[in-house]
Amino acid sequence: MTKQALIQEIRNKQSFLCVGLDTDLDKIPTHFLAFEDPIFEFNKAIIDATAAYCVAYKPNIAFYECYGPKGWESLKKTIDYIPKNCLIIADAKRGDIGNTSAYYAKTFFDYLNCDAVTVAPYMGEDSVTPFQTFPNKWVVLLALTSNKGALDFQLTKGENGDELYKTVLKKSSQWGSDENLMYVVGATRAEGIGEVRKIVPNHFFLVPGVGAQGGSLADVAHYGWNADCGLLVNASRSILYASNGADFAEKAAQEAAAMQQEMAKILMQKGFVQ
Repeated sequence: MTKQALIQEIRNKQSFLCVGLDTDLDKIPTHFLAFEDPIFEFNKAIIDATAAYCVAYKPNIAFYECYGPKGWESLKKTIDYIPKNCLIIADAKRGDIGNTSAYYAKTFFDYLNCDAVTVAPYMGEDSVTPFQTFPNKWVVLLALTSNKGALDFQLTKGENGDELYKTVLKKSSQWGSDENLMYVVGATRAEGIGEVRKIVPNHFFLVPGVGAQGGSLADVAHYGWNADCGLLVNASRSILYASNGADFAEKAAQEAAAMQQEMAKILMQKGFVQ
């Protein structure tokens, strides 16, 4: 999906919601366990319930590959079922030397036909650029995350006084463009989103942490907005597990619709939609 197609979809749906498909067999309604492929059947119901309200889906690969071949089959079926007008982000956090990255890229872009994949930047440019040789595909690079361990490395300062995440942003922004490179920026570090935006003003951000993790959508929009909207806000647990009863899909739809309505207000306030 191109950047312009993504922007148009945000306008069409008046939404910048990404639904995370972190499907946990221990949390889905128990009646799904009677199906041959409970993960796919649950995902299918969630996608049907939420597709009108979101512009992207983000399956977390760990929740699938732990089941071996059956998990990969569930993942492939899920990705194939997602509507083509939605951006599909493989949350895989890959990152290795060039030839290995090239095969990771083939896995997610050729075999699974995802639009984007999350990548860890620690090994540097030659671990990232193989993903960028695929037309109309995206690298979503980890920049400033909201987990406790982010303090271990990301916020440490170098000799130039910059925190490490700022060095990563300044360097990595030279490897691609705002047409094929996004950044992961956690919602629970709202002011940090503003610092990231200063360095990469034109790139899209994938922002986890709104919803169950307590991040504020209003703060994300305040600090992260740009002329193209520039935001994909992810919600996983708050939508997937809004209910564990027979009304799970209805409750998921209600949660997604509530976020979309809040996003529509922000988009109107910013003059992005009428």
